[in-house]
Amino acid sequence: METYEQMLEEAYKKIKPVETKIERFEVPKIEGHFEGTKTILTNVQQIASYVRRDINHVLKYLLRELATSGKIEGNRVVLQTKIPSTKINEKIQQYVREFVFCKECGKPDTELKKQDAFMFVNCLACGAKHSVRAKI
Repeated sequence: METYEQMLEEAYKKIKPVETKIERFEVPKIEGHFEGTKTILTNVQQIASYVRRDINHVLKYLLRELATSGKIEGNRVVLQTKIPSTKINEKIQQYVREFVFCKECGKPDTELKKQDAFMFVNCLACGAKHSVRAKI
């Protein structure tokens, strides 16, 4: 008859090891070019889908933070002024910190919910809920 330790050792060999590494959430860098005095961004749609947010919400935030006007034309965004990609990437990172990451567990598994006049970020991983600014 096997001892408890031997049976436990055998059971550990049969189960799948627990993954302890946390994969890093990396938002894609902005891609685009200048056309005259305008900035053309070609992958805002992909970034919005990667962070699971509405492109209109992301664009509204970018336009307000960059103090410019712009619009969606097909699958690209046209900004009315020349803005360097480093500044746009910085604003996208700020958006992700404010509207995507959970303040409790730090995971990006969240969704935006509007209740009355307030906007909340609901975490699907830990269940936390915190308010964010509704008007951007």
